[in-house]
Amino acid sequence: MAYLKTTLIALLAVVLLKSCSVSMTMSGASIPENIQSFSVQYFDNRAPLINPTLSQEMTEGLKDRVTNESRLKLDANTGDVDFSGQITNYNVRPMAIQADALSAETRLTMTVKVRYKNYKDPKANWESSFSAFRDFESSQNINAVEADLTKEMIEEITENIFNKAFADW
Repeated sequence: MAYLKTTLIALLAVVLLKSCSVSMTMSGASIPENIQSFSVQYFDNRAPLINPTLSQEMTEGLKDRVTNESRLKLDANTGDVDFSGQITNYNVRPMAIQADALSAETRLTMTVKVRYKNYKDPKANWESSFSAFRDFESSQNINAVEADLTKEMIEEITENIFNKAFADW
């Protein structure tokens, strides 16, 4: 009898969840059912310091994030929701100046300006900037650590973009 009761409760829960107008994912995203696709436009690098692969890495990183953490399908043109923007800052600067006027640490910073358009609900549109930074020892050559640090910053920024677009924070 207890097994039957548990089974009925589980079935009721499934029916109730299926009837909701919002789809939930394991990432905590809440995406309305009427949104089926997304698109990501190429993120131009407008920063004073140019990393030649950064635009492509940022664009693909955001595509991967949305593809992997939602049910949405990537549209090559313009999806139900569209991400566009540019990299506005990418710089390296010294941090933690020591007594001998040398820097003990260096900071790599990246800022991306994003425009989110929701063609199903234009009131949900927004524009925002997202930043991330990583510190590394000044004794290290930037060329030796840049690829790994950039990858980490893109992961952080795309997570924050995803959360702003699809999670109810």
